[in-house]
Amino acid sequence: RAARSPKMMENEVFLTFTFYSTILILKMYVVAIITGQVRLRKKAFANPEDALRNGGLQFCREDPDVERCLRAHRNDMENIFPFLFLGAIYSLLDPSPTVARIHFLTFCVGRIIHTIAYLLRLRAPTRSVAYSVAQLPCFSMALQILLATTPYW
Repeated sequence: RAARSPKMMENEVFLTFTFYSTILILKMYVVAIITGQVRLRKKAFANPEDALRNGGLQFCREDPDVERCLRAHRNDMENIFPFLFLGAIYSLLDPSPTVARIHFLTFCVGRIIHTIAYLLRLRAPTRSVAYSVAQLPCFSMALQILLATTPYW
């Protein structure tokens, strides 16, 4: 007899959310790795012990390219973490699987384009358009969550 999967894993919308969330978290790890590689290449370390290990205290310094990577990573945290909350709760509202997939895919693609635009310094307004497009599904999910929970105020 086959083992029963947890109830959450029977929820198609939650599985779709899990897939896109995992892609986004992996993307954040990639940005962190890129940041470390840029630090090494530019010899710009945040901590004295790292600078000493890599050539001396003069390399305990800021670098514009490292700062750009850090801003991209911080922007991910400011946007992906709220998406993780909103998407998880939204998945419990029994939305249309197709509509939910569009929400999750739109956010994921928008964030990937945003990161590429940030790190490769693509011409404006590429980054801000990608940011704005990714915010639309979050706003939609937040609104739907509020509407669903309004009776419980």
